[in-house]
Amino acid sequence: MGQTDLQVSVIGLGTWAFGGEWGPADPRESKDAIYRALQLGITLFDTAQGYGFGVAEQILGEALRERATRDEVVIATKGGLRMDGDRLVRDASRQWLRAGVESSLYNLGTDYIDLYQVHWPDLHTMPEETASALGELVAEGKIRHVGVSNYDIDQMQALGRFGRVEMLQSPYNLFRRDIEGGILRYTAAQDIGVLVYGPLAHGLLSGRMAESTVFDADDWRSKSPDFTGRPARLDGTAQAGDVELSEADLSEIEATLADASPVWGPHPEGM
Repeated sequence: MGQTDLQVSVIGLGTWAFGGEWGPADPRESKDAIYRALQLGITLFDTAQGYGFGVAEQILGEALRERATRDEVVIATKGGLRMDGDRLVRDASRQWLRAGVESSLYNLGTDYIDLYQVHWPDLHTMPEETASALGELVAEGKIRHVGVSNYDIDQMQALGRFGRVEMLQSPYNLFRRDIEGGILRYTAAQDIGVLVYGPLAHGLLSGRMAESTVFDADDWRSKSPDFTGRPARLDGTAQAGDVELSEADLSEIEATLADASPVWGPHPEGM
């Protein structure tokens, strides 16, 4: 993974749906999905403090302790979001990042986090403070590697002037390809690893949609019926890392998407 020494499966399991933001989540079903992922050889598990503020991390930590040893898996989590009343706001200050790491360690039931990512860029906290706080947490052994999520090139460069940026997590799928324009070239040049989220467009590319599918126009979550925590849906997805597309496949995909409109995801302020 980028500049890190972490060796992981090509396909990872994300746990956004486990926190309840995408509709009701069954903890038992979520744990079964984690068990199935382990059986399929998945070793990378990504979660966040903000996924139910402890819910997803607790489910993931419990399931991994039941079926795997700590050195068999790589745990990535994210911090830097907090609730302000009923608003979700960005906060990458030293105080909140440190509090977030302690909370994540407790919820995950682990002594260290393999990859800790700033969930969203905080435009009100100086990058020096964020980088310094992350560096301190690495030095203390609470996190092993530092990453960012949803950052653009300028934001990665600003943070990188004061500390290491080893990984980027970014949305990327056939309907949302904007990172191809510059971000992927930048990360490759800087040896920054890329962990993408929403590669199935939150369910739109899972094969479940048909011409007759009807969405609830008043709820954006209904437009993204992901596989949530259902273990059976992992079987095909987990093998995707072994698929090689031919030039004919790629040409057909490009032709199909020629008139498609980009699909944009939510920002934390709109959740």
